[in-house]
Formats: sequence, C-alpha cells, structure tokens
Amino acid sequence: MPHDHLQTMDFAEARDTFCRPRTGPVVDPPATTPARRLRDAIEPLAMVTVWGEPTAERAGTAGLDFLGAYVGGRGSALGDVEGGVVAAAFAVFEPGLVGGLWDQARATCSVADLRALREHAGTEALRTVLADVDEAEIDAVVDLLRDGLAGADLMGRPLFAGSTALPWPQHAHGRLWHVTSLLREHRGDAHVAACVAAGLDSIEANILTELWVGFALLEYTATRGWPQEAMDAAIARLRERGLVDGDALSADGRRFRDGIEEATDRAQQPVVDALGNRLDRTVDALAGWSDAVVAHGWFPPDPYKRAAG
Repeated sequence: MPHDHLQTMDFAEARDTFCRPRTGPVVDPPATTPARRLRDAIEPLAMVTVWGEPTAERAGTAGLDFLGAYVGGRGSALGDVEGGVVAAAFAVFEPGLVGGLWDQARATCSVADLRALREHAGTEALRTVLADVDEAEIDAVVDLLRDGLAGADLMGRPLFAGSTALPWPQHAHGRLWHVTSLLREHRGDAHVAACVAAGLDSIEANILTELWVGFALLEYTATRGWPQEAMDAAIARLRERGLVDGDALSADGRRFRDGIEEATDRAQQPVVDALGNRLDRTVDALAGWSDAVVAHGWFPPDPYKRAAG
C-alpha cells in the first residue's frame, strides 16, 4: 500500500481495507504457549481503540483520521517526543510514515488530549460491547492481570514504560482496556528486542512474521507503508540467508522465527508465572470478551490479523 495513500485514510476506508473476513482455509495457530495464548486473548480488547466506533467519532471531532488517531493515541504514551522516537518504538512501520503521522497528530492535539481520547474511546467501546458482563467479574480479571504486571521489568520497553506512568481509568471497562494495552505493549517491546537481537530489520521482521502466521508473502508487510523496492530487497536478503524459500519460510526460517517467539515468550514469563493456575480461566474470559469485540465489528475478523498484531 503506497506511503502517500496511508498518510490519509478515514475510518470507513480502513475498515473496508482491513476488516474483511478471510476466505478459504485457515492454518492452525503457529504457537499455543501460555504466553502466546494470553497475547492472542487480549489483542482485540487492547486494540479496540484503533477499530472501534467511539474512536472514530472522537477522532473525527478532534480532526484526526484513522492512522492519525492510531499513531497519535498509541504514541502519546511516549510523551511529547520527536517523530523518530515514535517510529523507533513502533518498529515495523516505515519510519517516515509514522513520523509524519505523529507530527500531524501533534499539530492537531496535545499529548494530554491524545491520551484522553484513547482512554475514553477504549472505555466507551468496551462498555458497549460488554454491557452484559458484571463489572465485578471484569475487575477480578483486571486485578489478576495487574498483579501479574506488578513486577514486570521496564528495561528496553519504551511503550510499556510510558503506559505504566498513565493513570488508571476510573471505570471497570476502562481499566480492562488499560491493563490489556499494558500487556500488549509489554510483549510488543520484548518482541522488538528479540527481532533486533536476531539481526533483523523492520521489513525482514514483518515478512518472517506474516509467513509464520499464515499470510501470503507481503500480504501484511505491504500495509506498513514500505516501498516495493525496499520490500523486494528484504525478501532477497532473507532468501540469501536461507530463511525464505520461494514465497514461504524455509525449514531453517521456521526454526529461526520460532526462536524469536520463544525469546518473546521468555520475556513475558514473569507475568505468566504470576498468574499461575489462574491463567487458563483468565485467558478463557479474555478470549470470550475479545470474541465479542470481533463480533461487534470493532476488530478485524481475520484470525491472521489477530495473531500478527
């Protein structure tokens, strides 16, 4: 998808592009470790602030389009920083795209306003979708996850560290959104570090993940704003390293990407350990609530999108 096209995209266009159901057979998930199950269970809850109608309405009032709201909202956890800092933390997007979108968002809204927009939209969206769920049940799950994150290390985790400094929302649904967002950023920061340690650049990491999850080559990477020639060069490098064979992961490539996933899981193990024997029922509750978000149309129904983040 061309960089200049991504600079301006409204919510209706984004949903039409990214929220189509997947047709044809779907391969089984590549990993079912406890840490990965927790990650997949929270994804639609944490990212309802990207796809939900409350975000679209509040962003439109503030003068932000789809990507401006996404980059501005998520990046606001980092504070009033240069666009390059946001691009570095987001990692897998074309840096000029992210930096430009951050600058546009900051020209429109203050950091405080961007943070408030995101929190209020997340609270409103989950209150709507989970209206029939007892708030005491929600708070019980939030408390478990909050306990799990209490000892989480901040080292090398900029988005997680910034998010931990934000105040906890007053309402149960807002707290659910916030704690799942914290978990997502905790794992995401660790995953970026694992990719860097493995010697991957942004496009190479994108390609290995999309093939590992089940996407066709460049089906997902091409939505991150990269020019075709840069993606073609990355494919050539991965083929030269023996990680990609034709348009698929080689056996070595799958082992290599499995190793990155294992490193990411290890970084989240303290959270899993803190949940202990409560992990299964916590994951079941979160997955059910996430399924409700998907059914409501406020997260893409494609299981590969849920797995890729």
